[in-house]
Amino acid sequence: MLDELDQSVLNFKGDSLFLMNVSLAIIMFGVALDIRREDFFYLAKAPKPFLLGVIAQFIMLPFLTFVLVWFIQPIPSVAMGMFLVAVCPGGNISNFLTNLAKGNTALSVSLTAFATAFSIVLTPFNFGFWASLYEPTDTLLKEISLSYWDVFQTIALILGIPLVLGMYVGHRFPGFSMRASRLLKPISIGIFGAIVLVAFYSNYNLFLQFILLIFGWVLAHNGAALLAGFSLAKLFRLSLEDTKTLTIETGIQNSGLALILIFGYFDGLGGMAIIAGWWGIWHILSGLSVAALWKPKKIT
Repeated sequence: MLDELDQSVLNFKGDSLFLMNVSLAIIMFGVALDIRREDFFYLAKAPKPFLLGVIAQFIMLPFLTFVLVWFIQPIPSVAMGMFLVAVCPGGNISNFLTNLAKGNTALSVSLTAFATAFSIVLTPFNFGFWASLYEPTDTLLKEISLSYWDVFQTIALILGIPLVLGMYVGHRFPGFSMRASRLLKPISIGIFGAIVLVAFYSNYNLFLQFILLIFGWVLAHNGAALLAGFSLAKLFRLSLEDTKTLTIETGIQNSGLALILIFGYFDGLGGMAIIAGWWGIWHILSGLSVAALWKPKKIT
């Protein structure tokens, strides 16, 4: 039964992929409107939580993903999807969730800015490194003959250019950027969410057939991501606000970027696409749950 998922290809029309690219670029532009140059220098203000956030995002999460993959031994396409999601930068709603949980929003924004900027290099490198360590995904990578230079260009186009433009507009036109940010974020996220739902609807038979396995895989993987940020923060005795931030930043991944790369370079490989698509839904639910648990209760 799992062979069917491993060999399946999800239907996703070229127009929908183009719209997904545009919507993700708009989302990134909207996020960048709130980012200032000073956010990249948070390292100088608070090096410990910043460096731990980077380690949790780009080292600890991929490592835990490798351990999880080695333990559960999923089919190659699913393992590839898990590796790809793990090496993507943080998701665009992490700043909102951190603020909701009363975490360190400045740290969250700085980590988002750093992760987005450096994902242009780190995402393809990390993906190739970790996927090559697991024999089934290494074999699959060789069969696909993935061009990491093309992946680099795609990430730069979708994330890098909107990041630079958004920061420039935010710096030069602060009043406009504040109004545009409030408008762009819900619209672009709504469009992207609709496209993901359409992708699921177009392949709902395959999704329903494997829903229990998919749910279990993503639940375990997202749990490992949240644990990576939380445990590292606790191990180094960070404040509660910083602990909230690292937990959310590591647990919220840019699955939209993962989906674009999957449909652009892996021909919508079933296991990869279903993992990334369901992650995009689940990490919002888990992130909201974590934020709600940590949100200070009003005293009446």
